[in-house]
Amino acid sequence: MSEPLLEARGLTKRFPGVVALNAVNFAARAGEVHALMGENGAGKSTLIKCLTGVYPRDEGEVTLGSRVIHPRSPREAEAAGISTVYQEVNLIPDLSVAENICLGRQSTTFGLLRWGAMRTRARAALARLGLTLDVSLPLTSYSIAIQQLVALARAIDVAAKVLILDEPTSSLDEREVAELFAIVRRLRDEGMAVIFVTHFLDQVYEIADRITVLRNGQLIGEFPVAALPRLQLVARMMGRDVKEIEAMDHRPAAAPRSGEAPPVLAVRGFGRRASVKPVELAVHAGEVLGFAGLLGSGRTELARLLFGIDQADCGTLEIDGRPATVRSPQAALARRFGFTPEDRKTAGILPNLTVRENLIVALQVRRGLWKRIPRVEQDALVAKFVAALGIKTSGPEQLIKNLSGGNQQKVILSRWLATEPRLLILDEPTRGIDVGAQADIERLIAKFRDEGLAVIFICSETAELARNSQRILVLRDRAKVAELSGAAVCEESIIHAIAGGASPPAGPAGP
Repeated sequence: MSEPLLEARGLTKRFPGVVALNAVNFAARAGEVHALMGENGAGKSTLIKCLTGVYPRDEGEVTLGSRVIHPRSPREAEAAGISTVYQEVNLIPDLSVAENICLGRQSTTFGLLRWGAMRTRARAALARLGLTLDVSLPLTSYSIAIQQLVALARAIDVAAKVLILDEPTSSLDEREVAELFAIVRRLRDEGMAVIFVTHFLDQVYEIADRITVLRNGQLIGEFPVAALPRLQLVARMMGRDVKEIEAMDHRPAAAPRSGEAPPVLAVRGFGRRASVKPVELAVHAGEVLGFAGLLGSGRTELARLLFGIDQADCGTLEIDGRPATVRSPQAALARRFGFTPEDRKTAGILPNLTVRENLIVALQVRRGLWKRIPRVEQDALVAKFVAALGIKTSGPEQLIKNLSGGNQQKVILSRWLATEPRLLILDEPTRGIDVGAQADIERLIAKFRDEGLAVIFICSETAELARNSQRILVLRDRAKVAELSGAAVCEESIIHAIAGGASPPAGPAGP
């Protein structure tokens, strides 16, 4: 084992009412990819921000090489040799590729920019990644994947010794991830220390050499990847015994028998031009109906039609077997529908409002502006759902933007549960959250189903979809191509239907 290139010892960071990091040790070595794992709220982001000067540390020491460093900003950390590439591309889209790579480091002569030198420098940075681009074009000329690589080129342009990749693959497809990993391996082999923060277990075992696990701001351990099987990793992240994880039973309950009651929601020939081709579906009380399909297949577009965000231009809709219309989210709310959007940050949370305000907003809209919810009722609702859903917050007046992603998602779920819904439409409720929060959300979905709610569950992960759904609607190219039930609710059938091949034999039905 080589000596650490970047090392933190006893790193502690406190916020009002919260110890975000508690005497954490961490070491990144040259020529290694080191994965940083943990639930949302485990302290991963805080550790990265302390290493890169976003937050001042309260206690502890950070060394780079043999030198103690005290970066007071990301720029100072970058000057010391620590560069970061974030999940969101933090570049200026209207500037050229060359300007983005050289921003803040422009070559000048007598105060005038040396455009030729900037373009040459940008090409050299990209060449190190094996890329050849027209660096004079605006950044927006290129795909998100290429923009992410431009951000990576900018990060290594300053002779970085340590590269931090914070959720860099969340917007990339499999081919783009493979291209990024080829570049990461090249940088690792050149002797760079790479810190990789992600929620994707498959990617960790594909690219990482070593794993550090954090939980609740504390170090759980550092492990060579080969010495830490996936189940043990998940157990350590969740703070549970491996046997407890193995004993978890996520098998969905039996679907309701036809004829018992009309479906809560049914549509026929329901669609919208250039959005979703006419589709038929029905979802019953006490049932989880999954939507499967690749990105762009029409899953989210169909959910938006059902909730009245967009308007269908053909077909019929029935609620409890009776013709109905849902022409707006307000109308959906009046029908006791709930909807958690795919992008919680831009379409879900109200970031500058508190946990309490975010939780009660849908109920307040349903009651109307002039029927204000008494503060004592608001506090009771918050206390009820914080306890029921295990929301980790310092209190009801904490700003929701300061919660972890998993806890933000639980607040959004609580918002709709407070309205006592009959139908919940959940669009990627587990995306971008850690495995512990994901397990909590899956248990909540099962609980909603058992309590008689109708649930529409949209998810990109076929295993998760099969695990939690009684029936699955498969979409491709914005059209319904299959509906799976019984023993056909499995990964293999979903993938075959998405790909357009014949479904495999269902086999014997399970218990």
